[in-house]
Amino acid sequence: MGTTFVAMTKSAVLEALHHVANASGNGSLAESGHIKNVQIFGGEVELDVVSDSAALAQKKRLEVDLLKAVHRVDPKAQVKINMEVRTPAPAENANVLRGKAIPGVEHVVAVASGKGGVGKSTVTANLAVSLAEMGFKVGVVDADIYGPSMPIMFDVQRSNPGGIEVNGVRKMDPVEAYGVKIMSIGFFAGTDQAVVWRGPMATKALNQMLQETHWGELDFLLVDLPPGTGDIHLSLVQALPVTGAVVVSTPQAVALADARKGVGMFRMDAIQIPVLGIVENMAYFTPPAHPDEQYHIFGRHGARNLAEQLDVPFLGELPLVQTIREAGDVGRPAALQQDGAVREAFTDMARNVVSALADRVTNLPPTEAVRITTMAGCKTKKREV
Repeated sequence: MGTTFVAMTKSAVLEALHHVANASGNGSLAESGHIKNVQIFGGEVELDVVSDSAALAQKKRLEVDLLKAVHRVDPKAQVKINMEVRTPAPAENANVLRGKAIPGVEHVVAVASGKGGVGKSTVTANLAVSLAEMGFKVGVVDADIYGPSMPIMFDVQRSNPGGIEVNGVRKMDPVEAYGVKIMSIGFFAGTDQAVVWRGPMATKALNQMLQETHWGELDFLLVDLPPGTGDIHLSLVQALPVTGAVVVSTPQAVALADARKGVGMFRMDAIQIPVLGIVENMAYFTPPAHPDEQYHIFGRHGARNLAEQLDVPFLGELPLVQTIREAGDVGRPAALQQDGAVREAFTDMARNVVSALADRVTNLPPTEAVRITTMAGCKTKKREV
């Protein structure tokens, strides 16, 4: 016996649409009042609906769900969907991002570490090029005023930022390498010149690099912070809205103690920046002659366990590999290698950062969170609302 279908009437179509969810996944289309009109012309059905998300992937999913619902009534029906986008306003109790936003910059991500020497700048440089390889527009601010590393890591020590006039205002034009825009105090200080500044001078320099640089359109601006918790960190929070923070640590107990403090700083009532997660750098060493073996020189799963204790995402393990150091020294980040475990580790970390950003930062419009996740090929965890 063949399948029996209900006669295609307006009430039958509305009944079929009753269980279709909103584009965002929050609530049903019918209960939200997002089915504006249903018209039937013979074998054709025209739907006027509202999408509560502007994200292409979510709108497409809503369209597919609508088609399936109508075809359960009449599988031969021709369906025309008129979709209007109305994104909800942010919740009133959402955290308010502080500071002056940089025009054209969507997300500012701080990369921090409580302890120096854990490879934070190496992680920042490789995260930047990994995001750029995924198709994002990326910039990096070298906020380690006293020990800038980015000019060396991107092989641009001899480069100088240019000047550009934007809407009648003179701004700095950042140096670009490997598809990443870079600004660093290292461009303005000689190789042998020490930067001996008090806090206010260092803060002023950071603000100038942030606000007086023409960044253009960026998906991510990564800020490589100095170790510890001090003036630069507080100045960054006051200077512009920071979307989230990534904390870098090795598995070693002495580094983990300071990483815990770094997470605590971002969670302070006066700061309240979402911690996107913790990266474990130098997690293990694998001898080239024994690729199946791992030696945990600095301890095993220390940062992973800390992330679990602090209830923040774990963003991945990065190996202790000679080629990572060599790549940084010659100014070509290791994530640019054609293949292999090193490139894969940095790519996985970058995807996890994007997923954590989309999942955790609830005070960003959901449309933007989904858009960036789709670009990176990531999925967010479904949140209970």
